Amino acid sequence: MHIRAESKKIGFFYLLFTAGFLLFIYFLALMEKANGPGIWLGYVFLFVTIAIYASIGLICRTSDINEYYIAGRRIPAIFNGMATAADWMSAATFIGLVGVLFSSGYKGLAFIVGWTGGFCLVAMLIAPYIRKFGSFTIPDFLAIRYSQGVLGGSRTVRLVAVGTTVVVSFVYLVAQIQGVGLIVNRFIGVEFGIGVFFGLAGILVCSFLGGMRAVTWTQVAQYIILVIALLLPLGMMSYKKHDSFLPQLTYGKVLEEIEYHEKDFEVTAEEVKVRTHYQKQIILLQKKIDDLPLSYVNGRKDIERELSEARINQLPLKDVKAIEKRLQSYPVDPANAYDVWLKEKQEAYVRSQAAVPSMQPVSGRGFGVSNLDQLNFILLIFCLMFGTASLPHILTRYYTTTGVSATRYSVFWTLFFIAIFYVSVPALAAIVKLELFKNLVGISYADLPNWVTQWRKIEPAVISLADINGDGYVQWAELSISPDMIILAAPEITGLPYVISGLVAAGALAAALSTADGLLLTISNSISHDIYHHLIDKNASHQKRVTGAKIVLLGVALLASYITSLRPGDILFLVGAAFSLAASSFFAVLVLAVFSKRINKWGAIAAMVTGLVVSGTYIALNYPFASRVTGIFGNRWLGIDPIASGAFGIPASFLAAFLVSYLTTPNPPVIGRLIEYLRESRSHI
Repeated sequence: MHIRAESKKIGFFYLLFTAGFLLFIYFLALMEKANGPGIWLGYVFLFVTIAIYASIGLICRTSDINEYYIAGRRIPAIFNGMATAADWMSAATFIGLVGVLFSSGYKGLAFIVGWTGGFCLVAMLIAPYIRKFGSFTIPDFLAIRYSQGVLGGSRTVRLVAVGTTVVVSFVYLVAQIQGVGLIVNRFIGVEFGIGVFFGLAGILVCSFLGGMRAVTWTQVAQYIILVIALLLPLGMMSYKKHDSFLPQLTYGKVLEEIEYHEKDFEVTAEEVKVRTHYQKQIILLQKKIDDLPLSYVNGRKDIERELSEARINQLPLKDVKAIEKRLQSYPVDPANAYDVWLKEKQEAYVRSQAAVPSMQPVSGRGFGVSNLDQLNFILLIFCLMFGTASLPHILTRYYTTTGVSATRYSVFWTLFFIAIFYVSVPALAAIVKLELFKNLVGISYADLPNWVTQWRKIEPAVISLADINGDGYVQWAELSISPDMIILAAPEITGLPYVISGLVAAGALAAALSTADGLLLTISNSISHDIYHHLIDKNASHQKRVTGAKIVLLGVALLASYITSLRPGDILFLVGAAFSLAASSFFAVLVLAVFSKRINKWGAIAAMVTGLVVSGTYIALNYPFASRVTGIFGNRWLGIDPIASGAFGIPASFLAAFLVSYLTTPNPPVIGRLIEYLRESRSHI
């Protein structure tokens, strides 16, 4: 009864918060109407929302170890579900998912299907059992389960689990901070690198002060902001374009219009001419790649000679500056040239192909290509499913509930709150795409809308538009848009007031910050609890452990911000890679910890290491940023995309677990009794 009364009290507070935030948006809309749009709106949304999160962080600050690590295990199911949904609604979901649905159509649904299936696995196979076990962290659970009866758990398992947690969470964290940098860069006009460190303050204000307690209640507020930031603009777009506030009901009609335009672009003479240009460019780029390193040297000499002649002939300053910019952007060495030209070739290939209808299930036109795409689609779904069920920062959230039954309800609420996005995001992507088809393609380059000019100023450029065929009009094949900008630019593209752009940016920022907070807390708590407390100083005071966690958290945040400033890749890929790494290293040991009495300490270690190495190696060999850093370039195994590297890591992990376990000493009886305890009365847990 006490918990129910407290839930009602908290619910009333957040209801008032929601009403206040809506009134705040209305007030800013009136100010924009009176004074006109301006960058000040971006500053207002940025600072006000961060101030809200900071206030919650200050109110919920704590030094109590139970409150800092697991929020005292007092979070009601509905609010934990909302917080988990916010933790889940990362920059990839809010920013990247719209982009991938926009650019890939049907293929992008792999993310929705995979993530949804993953939470079903969490509810059935993992969350209730780890909650019944108790503890603070996932490495703690694994260390004791695979201890072979050793008091305090296996040191080796704990170390490996912590290392894996840090790697997986760090990759995920970089994606979130990159989203923060992109948002700050666009809406308050600072450079991307500065925006990254600027946004860092917003990440730290909650997790640093109050740990899991502060993060949980901040994430509830962030969920409210980001759901308003999606549904309100979407409803306005839908009503303006299709006279309906419910775009989910008109989604099919919009897709039909999109498919009509896509088929038209396939045969239009001017579109064909542009695609032919890119087909020729592919041949030229391949020749440059084949002639390395000589082509690199000759290319630099040609630009230097062109620049010298331009200065001698006193060409206009803008022409000289353009050549200087080309020289500055030229690859730094032959290895970098290979990377750059290969990427340009891949982009040229994409733009040389007619757009595949958005409603076509499998992209590609040849039998072999279609089969490969279908395979990658299915494998990505499974990687995302198993990855969802293996992410430490998501699983840790289920330690905070009041009991095992509350954990199951919490997973249900998580799915409910996430489903609101799942049924809305495809509609948003479709509305934006149709708007570009109808109101950008075919217009004169002299009449480009203002939003194109503004987004072309972003560095690195997120939109590319050039008159390839020289007819003076925009063709679809001449347009290249970064998927990460679609939702952020959607209000401007559809002609909504600029205050709505600020609202969307605030939602995207909330999504990125909520996940970043959870990831930072997971990393710092694992190191503080599992390394410092268990392996270095078992007698450390609660105050000392919390202080240590805060120091680690700050260090990790700074390192992640620096890595992000190097622009390691698009947001959705980094998140997908984190899922594959998590699935490859953790899924087997988490599931087998509950459902197999035979898997022992050495099998668990082998599973985590093997899965992480196999999946990580495949990414490193086939992802451009990793190849650029390592200088090693590989070939795709069976044509599998690197984002689905878990296709190799997951089976390798299971195989290693069983093989090593059956070749080494079995678990003592105490481990069997632990598993029986976790699984007993399954119908009631």
